[in-house]
Amino acid sequence: MTSIKFMVQDYLSLRRSLGFKLIDTEYVLKKFLLYLEQEHNTHIKTEKVLQWVQASNTLSLPQRSFRFSIIRKFAQYAHALDTSHEVPQYRLLMCKSKRINPHIYSDCEILKLLEACKNLPVGNGLRRYTYFTILGLLAITGMRISEATSLKRNDVDLTTGIITIRETKFSKTRCIPVHNSTIQVLSEYIDRRNEIYPKAEIDSFFLSDPGTKLTSGVLRCMFLRISHRIGFRKPNQQHGPRIHDLRHTFVVKTIMRWYRHGDDVNQKMPFLSTYLGHVKPSDTYWYISSIPELVGLAASKLKSFQGGLK
Repeated sequence: MTSIKFMVQDYLSLRRSLGFKLIDTEYVLKKFLLYLEQEHNTHIKTEKVLQWVQASNTLSLPQRSFRFSIIRKFAQYAHALDTSHEVPQYRLLMCKSKRINPHIYSDCEILKLLEACKNLPVGNGLRRYTYFTILGLLAITGMRISEATSLKRNDVDLTTGIITIRETKFSKTRCIPVHNSTIQVLSEYIDRRNEIYPKAEIDSFFLSDPGTKLTSGVLRCMFLRISHRIGFRKPNQQHGPRIHDLRHTFVVKTIMRWYRHGDDVNQKMPFLSTYLGHVKPSDTYWYISSIPELVGLAASKLKSFQGGLK
């Protein structure tokens, strides 16, 4: 009989071979395994799953539901190998997921954010340049936070103006072109980075103050500090505009520009979906239904089209 520990290893390996990264899944399953070991349980039982998921008072219902769904998927795999493992019923602890309504930054807000980066404490001299450059890059390309922080030096080609995003969701790699003005800013960052750390031992494009790889967590912490400082969030406020909303803003403004120029949005959406690295085109179309102004523009376009049929 295969132990649960080895089942988890095989389960993660199998799904990763299909392109899934499973960072959260691995974390949750390892925590659950530790709980089963402490309880001296050798098999998955519905009662134990519910006890562990509901044990933490610090987790919200959606967070507990998320953990439950991860364990339930693994339990289905384990049950196929050994029917002694129970598969919790789907409805025992499920919460209907709800996507957070994005904050669409105005141009003034983005400029205010970037200006605040310029006014950060000097540190080693690179801090201001790092945060100004990476937040500006996120705003004008719409790339994911992890994609920007994972950039290697050779991924940014100043000659061709192409940034290569490697091994993103489902292990896909894509190339995105950027404007000459962006290349200029990136070039200035490279000069300052190489001046301060001429012999950096790591290959990361963006460096933190100590000369190490800039992580997504460190970037988020700095963004929160800046957000409170410039009034994007009230003191002690946990919720508010996020870094990821820069990606939403890029998408929304791109689609709005197409509508206003009279472009065929449906024809261009597959290109935008590819540019963003979306796995499904529906992930890109979601923006039209979620932003009131886009809904209005789409309705106006439809009304104009119907008028032309008369």
